[in-house]
This record gives sequence, C-alpha cells and structure tokens, in this order.
Amino acid sequence: MSDVNTPLPAASKVPLVNQMLLSDIGYALRMGLRDYLRAPFMGLFFAHVYVVGGWLMYLFLIVNEHVWYAIPITVGFPLVGPFLAVGLYEVSRRLEMGKGWTRSDIFGVIWRQKDRQLPSMSWVIIVYFLFWSFFAHMLFALFLGPTAFTNVSSSYAYLLEPEGVVMLLVGTAFGAIFALVLFSLTVVSLPLLLDKNLDFVTAMLTSIAVVRKNPRVMLTWGLTIAGLTFAGMVPLLSGLFLVLPVLGHATWHIYRRALTPQD
Repeated sequence: MSDVNTPLPAASKVPLVNQMLLSDIGYALRMGLRDYLRAPFMGLFFAHVYVVGGWLMYLFLIVNEHVWYAIPITVGFPLVGPFLAVGLYEVSRRLEMGKGWTRSDIFGVIWRQKDRQLPSMSWVIIVYFLFWSFFAHMLFALFLGPTAFTNVSSSYAYLLEPEGVVMLLVGTAFGAIFALVLFSLTVVSLPLLLDKNLDFVTAMLTSIAVVRKNPRVMLTWGLTIAGLTFAGMVPLLSGLFLVLPVLGHATWHIYRRALTPQD
C-alpha cells in the first residue's frame, strides 16, 4: 500500500509554443528513421502489435460477413496509432538524452504511465474511434437503408449506386473532420504527457495551441501521416512495419520542435 503522506510530484510548467517551419517535418522524418535504425527491435515490436491487430480485425469482419465495416475501420484505424506509439516516444527520448536503455526500461515506462494522465488520454482516443465507427454505421443505414446490410457482404454494387456514392462522399467529409479534430487534440499531447507531469486537458489544449499557431505546418504534417499510413496499409498492412516506427519516432521530434519547455 502506498504511503498517503508521500508528496505528489510537482506539476510541470506548460511549455511555450514555437513558430514552426515546413522544414521541421523533413527533419523529424529523418530523425525518426535514424531512431528506428538505432533501435529496430522496439519499432518492429510496436508495429507488429498494430499490424497483427489489423489482420485479426479484418479476419473477424470477413468471418462474420461484415466486410463493409472495413471502410470506416480503415479510415479510423490510424486514429489509435499515436497511443500505440508511446513506447517509441520513450525510445526517442532516451536516445536524445544519450541514455542507455533496455526493453524492460521501455515497457516499464509504459506501465508506470498508468498512474499518470496518459491512460485518460488513451480513453479519449478509444472512445473517439468507437464513436466514429458508430457514426459510419449510422451513415450507412441512413443512405442505403437496412436492407443493404444483408447484401453488401456479398456485393458492393450498393456503393456504386447514387446513394452509395453520396454516402462515401459525405462519410469522407465527416471522416476528415473527425480526423482533424483528433489530430489537433493529440499531435503533441501524448509525447507531452510522457515527458512532463501535466493533466491531459492541459496537454490537449497545448496541442490545439500548436495547431492554431502553425496551421500550415501542422496540416502538412497531418497529411504526411495520413498519406504514409494509408500507403503502408495497402499491401496487407505490411508497409506499416516501416511507416509506423518512423512516424512514431518522428512525432517525438515534431513535439520537440513545437514546444520549448519552461522547466
């Protein structure tokens, strides 16, 4: 049992938001690739969790004849990527500090986050993903009607009809909005929570402040993440073994470029 008289760690000061340049994205990607090559096991391990999870999810949909769910899940699946990359942030943090580490150090850091604010942030991401899946389901029923659910598993002809095309366009528009909002909330909040002792609301507000101050850079970074992630998902998710570790490490360096600590 913990000692109730043990003082809580002092809260960190909120970092200052920097003005960023588009060249910061190229720098972050180069550093992300460097970190991946310096610690390939950790990158492959976390990518393996993500990729195998995707394979199992799609297999479940095929077995249960809900293949159409692959569309919203393909769009929403990358939304949980930042949380899965927490271990990669810690690897990059230690490499940056020139500190040695073992596998137990990395997994231990992730385990210790259970007593901090990171789990609250992870719940925000998970609930957001579930809400997106529900919303996509609702759009499908609204545009195509309940009878489409019984036939779309064996034929995608519904998606080529006018109602199906409109549904895809509307779903894509709403999906972009969902992704933009979550991106704004998480672009630096997860590495910030790992690095500093802040509450998750402050971390999200700081992340939004970064996006507001650097809209062009952050939009380009978001499109870069989306483009590389979807490119990696095309060959049966196998490209994610390279893309995810590099993006995970690069996110740490984007965080470093975006914020200047005050303590």
